[in-house]
Order: sequence, then structure tokens, then C-alpha cells
Amino acid sequence: MLRVTGKSYRHCDGVSRRNFLTAGAAGIAGLSLADILRAEEAAGIGSSEKAVINIHLDGGPPQMDMFDMKPNAPTEIRGEFTPINTNLNGLQICELMPRMATIADKFAFIRSLVGSVGAHDAYQCQSGFSKNSLKSFGGRPAMGCVVSKLRGSRRDVSPSFVDMMQGRPLVRHSARPGFLGPAYKPFRPDMSKMFRRELEPGMKKELAAQGSNHTVELSLNQSLNAARLNDRSQLLGQLDRMKRQVDSSGMMDALDKFNQQAVGILTSGRFAKAMSLHDVDPKTLARYTCPVKAGHITSDDGKATQKLLLARRLIQAGVRCVSVTFADFDTHSKNFPRMRQMLPIVDFGIHALVTDLEERGMLDNVSIVAWGEFGRTPRIDAKTGGRHHWPRVGPALLAGGGMRVGQVIGSTDKIAGSATSRPVQYQDVFATLYHNMGINPGSTTIVDPSGRPHYLLERTKPLRELV
Repeated sequence: MLRVTGKSYRHCDGVSRRNFLTAGAAGIAGLSLADILRAEEAAGIGSSEKAVINIHLDGGPPQMDMFDMKPNAPTEIRGEFTPINTNLNGLQICELMPRMATIADKFAFIRSLVGSVGAHDAYQCQSGFSKNSLKSFGGRPAMGCVVSKLRGSRRDVSPSFVDMMQGRPLVRHSARPGFLGPAYKPFRPDMSKMFRRELEPGMKKELAAQGSNHTVELSLNQSLNAARLNDRSQLLGQLDRMKRQVDSSGMMDALDKFNQQAVGILTSGRFAKAMSLHDVDPKTLARYTCPVKAGHITSDDGKATQKLLLARRLIQAGVRCVSVTFADFDTHSKNFPRMRQMLPIVDFGIHALVTDLEERGMLDNVSIVAWGEFGRTPRIDAKTGGRHHWPRVGPALLAGGGMRVGQVIGSTDKIAGSATSRPVQYQDVFATLYHNMGINPGSTTIVDPSGRPHYLLERTKPLRELV
């Protein structure tokens, strides 16, 4: 694990070279920034300002309580919430999402997301595949890991893919590099002190089983300035050159290059500054701070919307893919009280992100997707007041990326239980996101450890309504 001790996020401060060497030596067993930076090799493709923010609604969002409401259904299906009008003629969404209703023309509302494998993690929302696809080779890589391989450059001062998912997606390692190998792991900063996210006892055990190398601590030591760090880096280079004389594999050349770039990222201060909110204008911070207090023990509070502010700042710093999560939508009990907490958070955060990106002239370059691993049961459990897992159909939301938004795609039956028109697969959404990034998933291949090339997706056509 990369551990850089001291006061957090000070521009142009240094980092302990001993700890930095520890990170480089961690190898496959740990999350090394040097390993991550192997993804910064350009694959003959120039850098791009196109980016993706992938928002996972952890636990599975209830489609009929969001933007596929069924006000004429029986009480045990339609639930407690009332639909409200939006600025799109004929479209109504939940009363708990009034901000998004005012900018509904900025979204594509997918009501017919199908093909869920029913797994309680974010793997399918990160890759488009089930865990069993190419499992013998390590499984399919997350989109961010693919973009790291295809679009990364060793000259970048920020990693290509930053995973800020917490809770279930972190525990179950949803944003994984798969058969691309640990060199393309996401950069996963330790956000435990920034955002509240309690885990259930079972998930705490799962997380503990991963060891201490699942996140990166990024804080800078004030006693080491950039000049001292560079001196130490030069010394390391001299030692490496001595080792390279007896190294026939070429590994020392690679380690030296990637470690040198890791130094560049840390000494530039650009990425560390983006991960800090200390210097953010109070008005901007307030714009991304939802006035909702903590509710259910495993649910986010209103401060969680600041994750989207971090996502915007990271993209401005050069990151190409950012994943975040809002939890907890796993409402087997008390669905309506918990949605009264969670939906205003989602509404507040996504509205802030979309309007902020638009005002900054970034929205056409940044694709946003918000979705979960499945939907929820149409019928409310009379005993628990909850909605249970429903892989048959679920919702998804898209914005930005130059897409033709301001429309609803697909429809469901009278109880929001199955798709009745335009079923959309997870891979259809990923094909659209790749298209927005300027990557053709039907002609671009990545190679597994056996040397066999694979197209990025099996369903390679973007949604025709959006492109």
C-alpha cells in the first residue's frame, strides 16, 4: 500500500522515500501507485478530455419510487410517494426529486434496464459482465481499468481511473482490473475520514479479509519538500541502474519508470489538491452539501453529495473515469423512510453535478451514469415495509457526454415489474459510454494472459436514441 504520512494534501510537499519504496515493493500483493501507473503507458492513442462519472446506487434502486412511478397501481405496489411534473412534457418523477425535475431535459431516463445477474455488488455496473465471464483468466476488467490501459499516458500527473466507491462495492472489489492484471488497478483513495459509511457486520468481516492494501493513503510529509524528494529519486535511479546491469528481464527499467512517474504525480500536487476540499469556495461546497441528516445506520448522509464535487475536481485534474457510490438502497425493510433520506441526497447531488458541469462548459465532455445492480420488487412486503431484490428490470439515468438527452427510453408494465418496450442491457449503456469516450468497443481489443484478444463488449452498439 502507498502510505504517505503527515498533514493531508499540501501542494508541493514531499513524501517519505522509504514509504514510497515500500509501495513499489508491494507488487501484486498490495495496491501500489507504481503498479497503477503502468496503466499510464499510451497505447498509440493521444490523451482526451472525455470522461465518465459512474454513480452506483448501492443495493438496487426502486424503479417505481423514482422515475417509473405507477400512481394508478394498487396501494401495495405504488407506495407512499406522489409523482410531480418535470420540465419535460408528460414526464413525472418522484416528489422527492424536485431539483432533477427542473432539469429533466438534461437526462435520459431508462426505465427498462434488463439482464441483471442478480449479484449484490457493483461488478456488472463497472464492467457490463457477470463475474463468471472469463473467470479463469481473472474476469473482465472494469471500464475504468480498460480506459487506463487504452488512454493512459506515463506523462499524466493524475491516474486515469479513481474508484471512490465505499460500502458493498469496496468490500466486494467491484472495480477490478480482471485479466488486465494488477498494473491496471484503480487508484482507490482512503476516504474513511471524509465520509460516513457504516458497514454491516458481515461486510466488515469481508473487508478485513482483504487486508490493509485495498485503499491508498495520500497525505504528504511536511518535512520533505519536492527538492529533497527528487534528490532521493535520483539516488534511487542510480541504485536501479546498478541493478539493471544484472537484470536481464528488463523489470528494473519498468520499475524505475513507473516509480519516477509516481514521484511526479505526488510532487506536482495536482491530484492531491483535487482530492482535498479544504480550499474549495464555501459557496461551491454548500452547493454540494445536501441538508439531510444521517438516517439508517448503513446509509449515507447529506455530506455524501460532496463525492460528486470530488469527482468533478478529479476530472479537471486529468482523471478520465471516476466511480462513486450512494448507499444504502438495499431496502428489505422500511423502504419508504429510507427513500425519504436517500432520494433527496441523490436528487441534490446529481442536480449540483450536472448544473455545475454545464456552467463550466464541461458537460458535453463528461458522461454521467447512475444505476444499481437491479431494481426492487413491485409489491411491498407487508411485514417489513420493504422492497426486495428484482433483477427482472431496473432504472438507469444518463446525462452529459454530448448525448441526445431529454427523453425516456423503454417502458414497463402496470406494476413496473417487467420491460414492455425497448429493453436495455448493461452492455448497451457501456457501449454508449465507450462511444462517448471516442472508443469503439466493436473494433478495440484487449488481450488476456493467454494472448487471446477480446473485444471490449459482446454488445457493441451504443443506444441509438442517444448518439
